[in-house]
Amino acid sequence: MTTPRLVLGSASSGRLAVLRGAGVDPLVVVSGVDEDAVAAGLGPEARPADVVQALARAKAEDVAARLDPAVATDCVVIGCDSMLYIDGVLAGKPPSVDEARRRWQFMAGRAGQLYTGHSLIWLRDNAIRHQAAETVVTGVRFGTPTDDDLEAYLATGEPLRVAGGFTLDGLGGWFIDGVDGDPSSVIGISLPLLRSLLAGAGLSVAALWAANPV
Repeated sequence: MTTPRLVLGSASSGRLAVLRGAGVDPLVVVSGVDEDAVAAGLGPEARPADVVQALARAKAEDVAARLDPAVATDCVVIGCDSMLYIDGVLAGKPPSVDEARRRWQFMAGRAGQLYTGHSLIWLRDNAIRHQAAETVVTGVRFGTPTDDDLEAYLATGEPLRVAGGFTLDGLGGWFIDGVDGDPSSVIGISLPLLRSLLAGAGLSVAALWAANPV
């Protein structure tokens, strides 16, 4: 059975930690995709699942096209993108502290859906052998931080670096009351969905463990 190198097309420390915690140490290659341009090209009527899937696919394709030929001999490229959908509004990373504050004041005590798009590209001999993309949706129930807690959280800068302005595995975890669905997808990469995508390519988790030991 082939044992491909795993390439994570993301700068997310959360996604990297999920994979390493699951026994896989990927090669990290950050994409250069203009996320705003990709999303804008889909139009205002695009569904949340389509938006995150298109962004994940664009990232994976960008990384796959720039890989060293030695790596592209046999590797699996994973691109991901997450956005929060709540009351008809789809949100990525807050562009400013003021926007992050407004979002948290809006989210507090409510529930939203985190959409995480996944794109898999399997390269063999520098050519695409298999490509697939899917989206997973996970419910997130937000707590209500005090004003002091919220200001202290905003001051850390963490909300500006993550989709929806929150984390489950970081400082924001204090203010998440519950998750309905796959917790790893809230961190940014769903292990169950990734396992399914690998199976669709005829690959196994055991193969990734063998080729990408931590």
